[in-house]
Amino acid sequence: MKLDKQELVKMLRTQGDNDTADSVDSRLPDEIDTERDGDQLDELGLDRTQLMAKLAAGGFGDSIAP
Repeated sequence: MKLDKQELVKMLRTQGDNDTADSVDSRLPDEIDTERDGDQLDELGLDRTQLMAKLAAGGFGDSIAP
């Protein structure tokens, strides 16, 4: 699954997780691929399964591409 980094950062800030948002912003590419960047997501405490669940719930708006 691919997602826009700025959308993820925005969602994290909305949830009050500014430290993780800052880490995502500085460490990940503009287009995040959960397969390619999975290890970095794990290091940041972002589980791919949880990200997919948030996607299913509409947590990322329309910017996510499967």
